[in-house]
Amino acid sequence: MSALRARLCFSVQYARRLLLLPVNNFKPNGITVLRAQYNGSCHLLQSKFSTASDQYKAEVTRSTPEKKEFQAETRMLLDIVARSLYSDKEVFIRELISNASDALEKFRYLSVSSAQDSPNLENTDRALEIRITTDKQNRALTFEDNGIGMTKEELIQNLGTIARSGSKSFIEEIKKQGTEQASSIIGQFGVGFYSAFMVADKLEVYTRSSKSGSLGYKWSSDGSGTYEIQEIEGVPIGTKIIVYLKTDCREFADEERVKDIIKKYSNFIGSPILLNNEQVNSIKPVWLMEPKEVTHEQHVEFYRFISNSYDKPRFTLHYKTDAPISIRSILYVPEGKPGLFEMSRDSDVGVALYSRKILIKSKADNILPKWLRFVKGVVDSEDIPLNLSRELLQNSALIVKLRTVLTNRFIKFMCDMAQKDPVGYDAFYKDYSLFLKEGIVTSQSPLEKEEIAKLLRFESSKLEAGVKTSLADYCSRQKDDQKSIYYLAAPSRQLAETSPYYESLKKRDLEVLFCYEMYDELVLLELKEFARRSLISVENDMQRESTDKSETIIGSDDLQQSQVNELISFLKKNLDGKVFEVRTTQKLDTHPCVIVIPEMAAARHFIRTQAQNLSEENRFALLRPQLEINAKHPIVKKLHKLISSDKELANMVSQQLFSNAMVTAGLVMDPRNLVTHINDLLVKALEKH
Repeated sequence: MSALRARLCFSVQYARRLLLLPVNNFKPNGITVLRAQYNGSCHLLQSKFSTASDQYKAEVTRSTPEKKEFQAETRMLLDIVARSLYSDKEVFIRELISNASDALEKFRYLSVSSAQDSPNLENTDRALEIRITTDKQNRALTFEDNGIGMTKEELIQNLGTIARSGSKSFIEEIKKQGTEQASSIIGQFGVGFYSAFMVADKLEVYTRSSKSGSLGYKWSSDGSGTYEIQEIEGVPIGTKIIVYLKTDCREFADEERVKDIIKKYSNFIGSPILLNNEQVNSIKPVWLMEPKEVTHEQHVEFYRFISNSYDKPRFTLHYKTDAPISIRSILYVPEGKPGLFEMSRDSDVGVALYSRKILIKSKADNILPKWLRFVKGVVDSEDIPLNLSRELLQNSALIVKLRTVLTNRFIKFMCDMAQKDPVGYDAFYKDYSLFLKEGIVTSQSPLEKEEIAKLLRFESSKLEAGVKTSLADYCSRQKDDQKSIYYLAAPSRQLAETSPYYESLKKRDLEVLFCYEMYDELVLLELKEFARRSLISVENDMQRESTDKSETIIGSDDLQQSQVNELISFLKKNLDGKVFEVRTTQKLDTHPCVIVIPEMAAARHFIRTQAQNLSEENRFALLRPQLEINAKHPIVKKLHKLISSDKELANMVSQQLFSNAMVTAGLVMDPRNLVTHINDLLVKALEKH
């Protein structure tokens, strides 16, 4: 009995010694690993919440560290992060939890996938969870998941490089803008892991892949440009990240502080998050709830979680249907303006794809068309197989159907919002109209183009300045015999209303849409028609024959036909190489002349984008402009007299008339080049005064 009592006393004393040592980390199955050197060996003490398992052993180094340098782009990123003045350093917790969640979701997906290339995984029935441990005394914070884990090659690829196209150019641009722009990097380009270096003196990553036969590895770096990798024994499946905090960041080792951050950013992670063994997140798939049951506050919280942003949703579409395909979805339109990434077509679509609550892909490319990449949300469909391959995701008829249903429903929803909340929709249109126009230009379906066109808004000659109208409302105001929708591209309303191309339609009392944005006319040119009405530029209308015969009669005060012919011959000769046809028009009133080109919108786009490297002669040869003159205008009549009285001045006036017409048509790259000629003309005109 005395021998047994002595052994018990020794065990109690030894246990006390162990409990006084700092906690190193918590294993995913609840085992607390406490390192203690006693008689040259390493011991484990199981806490009261542990489960029986013998697969977890203390990590033991098996090889010497292998030192490597970060990829050039990664070093640039680390430099930006290190110098960042970014105030919300707490987001590193969100990013590391997000990475852990991705690892769990990837394991969950692969464990149920029946794809031929799916790897053999170990211990597939384990409970998946994320464990976070605070160690205030040692300024350490540990993140641990028992998800997919990483091989050595994946460690190097995921933590040593930024494997995404365009990342280098993006980071260089951020660096040019200044380190205060570093906040826009966080959560983008898959670089969230590096945000930990904002608060860490050093990071250690222990990981072992779930793939059968995988070895364990330790990755470590202080963010100075190099990292080390070495093989380690006793590493459990999954990934553990130990963040050794800087002195001024010790707040992130405080349990309450970390709990608040988790509640703020990661409350909707689809797996349990245990902070010091206590679950802190509420796992509630909001998109599976009844729309009426979800409060506005829940939508705001969920939107911020899935979008990694701080704003609120501007519009919320909570959509459920079982035909023609099972869909449970929530789509959000952000309140904030689109950022750098949304504007680029290379950015990811922000919608996550689930099947029966299992994440298939966090950024599903084909669930929504590219022009809707500003939309954030979740789509869950039971009809989608879990073993959906990348090729199937690109080409599946099921995915096409899903995309068509969601796109049509979203467009209808936005049309409804335009009616119910016109002020809110106008604000949305101001920020996001470019995406709608991109949709019309890029869509291959005429039907989809017309559906998107219902969302377009323009000012009108029949409405007050600042008031916009839809194409449908324009059609409702048309006269019974009007079969076309007319539009005019101009930088402002003032220039539109004084345009020579508008004069004829104004005289005929026809409504004209004013397009102020640079690419509006290309969008309408691509759209071609709406509600069975052709979309016609007023410049193209200029080229149509007049139906009013009285307009073609030249009055007694105007030039005679022989004089007109003489003037046309003079202009053709004087403007040789610039104009390829000169003729009269009866559609002008207050303007002396106008330039006509068969496809004016395409010509303007060509001048803006491709004509810089062409000579003036080649530009005119490609454009082949035609000059139409108003024989009733005083300048034109005076020009005819100058041909015989002052030919030099007549030459200068004809050149200036042509230049003015080209400027009015928007076909001059830089109008400043005309100033010298205007001054010469003024000098000549003022010689007799």
